[in-house]
Amino acid sequence: MSLGDEHGARGEDGGYGGTGQTRTRLPDSAGDVYGGPRRGTRSSSRSLVTVVGVVVLLIAAIAFANRGGGDSGSEDGGGGGKAGAAPTAPSGEEPVKSKAGGIPSGFAQSEQGAQSAASNYAVALGSTGMFQSARRHEIVGTVYTSDAAGKLQSPMDEAYSESFLNKLGLDAEGNAPKGNTFVSRTVPLGAGVQQYSDSTATVSVWYMGLIGMSGPNSTDPVHSTWKTWTFDLQWSDGDWKVTKDTQKDGPAPVPGDDRAASSDEISKAIEEYGGFTYAR
Repeated sequence: MSLGDEHGARGEDGGYGGTGQTRTRLPDSAGDVYGGPRRGTRSSSRSLVTVVGVVVLLIAAIAFANRGGGDSGSEDGGGGGKAGAAPTAPSGEEPVKSKAGGIPSGFAQSEQGAQSAASNYAVALGSTGMFQSARRHEIVGTVYTSDAAGKLQSPMDEAYSESFLNKLGLDAEGNAPKGNTFVSRTVPLGAGVQQYSDSTATVSVWYMGLIGMSGPNSTDPVHSTWKTWTFDLQWSDGDWKVTKDTQKDGPAPVPGDDRAASSDEISKAIEEYGGFTYAR
């Protein structure tokens, strides 16, 4: 995770954070720091589309439930009597089963492995651990090549200064005030290989980010950002490692009409829902 555009920046093309163009849908609960009463109106056409969608899904569900009781493998389209793959069966290589410094490791030396590595590294670099010195050093030392990590440690320490952390509402150790939850997450939505060889790869990860402070007195509510993170990877010591990374804004979808959650709801969700190990 790089530093937020609204709070600071890292790298050539800016870091993780908003661009000032994200529309926040405010909650209805009065008194919440995320905003007072404010609701938008949904058009009748959108309501009609929603109803039609529900009806279509219901018809499909009924058709599936009433389907004949033939052999489930009869539609495989191939010989040998083998059952066909389920429509939702996973594809690609299996996720890695090992970790280094708490970060998935041991990725395959392939295009899929490079995409999986980049996605998981984006998650690690976009975590709250980057705001705490010891954990940041561990993440950087795990994700980057030894040469790249050596060059990055000092500039990153300077970037994540006490004054910068204070602007985010964190103390000098990167901790949130009591009763508050600092949120920083990267959620990869897709990855694409820009260049690949057995020793190097360039992979772009399109992701949604969450950053901000959730709490009763927060002046920086948790908000979403949309970025594309591009990693230059090198096959080093049996795994993919980052040599350089850059970011750019978007592509960002049109904001929806969802009601923004209260600070309590956000804090609870962050505590209850963990992350994933991403694999292509």
